[in-house]
Amino acid sequence: MHIWALSDPHLSFHNAAKSMEVFGPLWDNYTQKMQDNWKRLIRDDDLVLIPGDISWAMRLEEALIDLTWLDKLPGTKVLIKGNHDYWWDSLSKLSKSMPSSLHCIHNNVFVWNGVAIGGTRLWDTPEYSFEDYIHFQKNERQRVKTISQEEEKTAAEKIFARELQRLELSLSQMPKDAILRIALTHYPPIDATLQPSRTSQILENHKIDFCVFGHLHSIDKTKPMFGKIRGVEYILASCDYLDFVPKHVIDLESLKK
Repeated sequence: MHIWALSDPHLSFHNAAKSMEVFGPLWDNYTQKMQDNWKRLIRDDDLVLIPGDISWAMRLEEALIDLTWLDKLPGTKVLIKGNHDYWWDSLSKLSKSMPSSLHCIHNNVFVWNGVAIGGTRLWDTPEYSFEDYIHFQKNERQRVKTISQEEEKTAAEKIFARELQRLELSLSQMPKDAILRIALTHYPPIDATLQPSRTSQILENHKIDFCVFGHLHSIDKTKPMFGKIRGVEYILASCDYLDFVPKHVIDLESLKK
């Protein structure tokens, strides 16, 4: 049994007008690329981590069209909310609606074959920036800001502090006998050079083995980013960064050796 990761699929089967193909040639036919690579690599008894920005849908009933597409792919899937997952609802509503192979992390923990998975979305933080790693391009779907820069910073810090509390709440529920401890965050929990952060301290305190995240797009792949430090391996799994090929995280058999 293997664990894989692929973030930010930004599915739009519910509304073709929202396809990511507007962002350039890299995204051409992206759902077919994801599907082909997924089926080539992943088996039914594998686990796939999807840390956010799953569907462009605004309502859960719309998102179910995209979620059903994911459900038909091999493996058990674990999801967390991204900043564009406006359809995301309460855990009770999600649990009642999710297709059978999909499981949501929302202030809770999911356990799969002794592996504990927790996490939260996170948010923007002034602790670090990725401007030097991104090829910026116009985002036609970016919302127009209606507040000042100072108000935006204050609001972001409030959200980020709440997200740190949610991360603590989730990770504290991990069983002590878990054979592996994985955190999912949508926003990066640390900077590209792995300097300590408020989030990384929480991950280390809870003895997390892997932290998988996404959110970043149009990355300069010639620059080294992330890796393992202080016991935690940080994995950027944005699908365009991975050329729409699921990232192999670990083979559970390796834990027995």
